[in-house]
Amino acid sequence: MRIARGCFWIALAAAGCSASNSGTSATETDPSSGAENSGVASGAGGQDDPFGSGAGIGGNSGDIGSGDNGSGAPNNGCIERASLVYVLSQDNELYSFRPDRKEFTKIGVLGCRTGMDPNSMAVDRNAVAWVNYVEADDSEGTLFKVSTEDASCEPSGATLSDGWARLGMGFSSDLSRPDTEELFVAGATGTPGIGLGRIEGASVTPVGEFSGSMRDISAELTGTGDGRLFGFFTTTPVQLAEIDKDTGEIIEATDLPGIETPSSWAFSFWGGDFYFYTAPSELGSPSRTTNVSRYRPSDGSIDTDYMTDIGFRIVGAGVSTCAPLELPR
Repeated sequence: MRIARGCFWIALAAAGCSASNSGTSATETDPSSGAENSGVASGAGGQDDPFGSGAGIGGNSGDIGSGDNGSGAPNNGCIERASLVYVLSQDNELYSFRPDRKEFTKIGVLGCRTGMDPNSMAVDRNAVAWVNYVEADDSEGTLFKVSTEDASCEPSGATLSDGWARLGMGFSSDLSRPDTEELFVAGATGTPGIGLGRIEGASVTPVGEFSGSMRDISAELTGTGDGRLFGFFTTTPVQLAEIDKDTGEIIEATDLPGIETPSSWAFSFWGGDFYFYTAPSELGSPSRTTNVSRYRPSDGSIDTDYMTDIGFRIVGAGVSTCAPLELPR
């Protein structure tokens, strides 16, 4: 995700906080006790089995199940928390998100020691969130590593500058070694954007500019367990594009009419679908919080009312490459 600075067709493997319009609500977990708060159900924070005894990644019987990763592949060895989506609020609050249940669960407030603002987030296969913080003038940025169990925070050691302070971020797996992954970033400092890079050690290695109409446009990123990388480009209308990880070139893009061109935004993949978290400028709509829209590539449908005005503004979203490639059965 990022605060706005100026922003496909695909075939997959088999193919709320406060009251929302769908009637869902957020739950809250107290990491210090693991107990339910004020009578609401506890969720993904503080445990490796948020779906109940015996649950795994993928599977059937209406849960994320056991024995495979949702695409018929063998169990990939990931912990349960790594199969969830995570989002970060403007107020530094970390939530898990179950898209199939339309359910956000508050984990806690990030304790990162910085005066910078949260901007973007990615999650690795160990269920560690990598959070990009940036100065308001984009002069400097940094990355912190955050526990998705209790929201505790530690520096990553990365230094971000020279156009890479403000980022879009997403992990994508290596097809030759599915249990490994790389953290890809999109440079979004100022306008124009500077394309695709990857985090290597404590710095960014540039990969290449985005191609065609996406050149000079910044993007938010999300990756998948089958080795692909996608960008959410906040053009008008907004676009979803698959990105070549070796060059930064756009493989194919699709317009998503109806999804608002946002001021604050984030983006994730889960279960074969893409989820877009968008909010308008606080100056124009001070009381409007984030809407969640869903794009389903298997049938081309766009649901802009998936969840609306969820009660907080999302400024980052991340999902690991352990997330299911198909909807759980």
